[in-house]
Amino acid sequence: MCFVVTKSFLLTCCLPIFLMGMRYYFSRKVILHYLDCALHTDMSDIEQYYMKPPGSCFWVAVLDGNVVGIVAARGNEEDNTVELRRMSVDSNYRGKGIAKALGRKVLEFAMLNNYSSVVLGTTAVKMAAHKLYESLGFKHVGVVEHYALPGMTRSLLERMFFQVRYHRYRLQLRE
Repeated sequence: MCFVVTKSFLLTCCLPIFLMGMRYYFSRKVILHYLDCALHTDMSDIEQYYMKPPGSCFWVAVLDGNVVGIVAARGNEEDNTVELRRMSVDSNYRGKGIAKALGRKVLEFAMLNNYSSVVLGTTAVKMAAHKLYESLGFKHVGVVEHYALPGMTRSLLERMFFQVRYHRYRLQLRE
């Protein structure tokens, strides 16, 4: 269609490269802003946010003296749920069962503290993350289209070149 409108092979060939460049730029911008927000909120003071409040905790997976993964649990007394948060495993150690062990630790924590369910939300695009949650017993309960990550400006260009789906999961432990 570009060629029909412009009659230019050069413009027709450059347009996809330009569009991919814009997608890369805005994806990188949004992700870096999101990481900056995380590093200046709960991840800036893990003890205060996850260790001191009752019903919350934070675990670190260590292998051969190296931190290879993390996960947090944040309790919500109002609806008697605990949220699995910040699960991350170093890319060099994925596929070794570390994420599953961290997830089980949160489930164990939830049961010991008499929570009725565990919830989580993820923007992960890799199917492996979704399969992990399902293997732990979580049920997919919904998707929020065009989700705004913390740090997003929601500008027109940002919305055109970077869209996020937010998947919600729940594991019912007791009624």
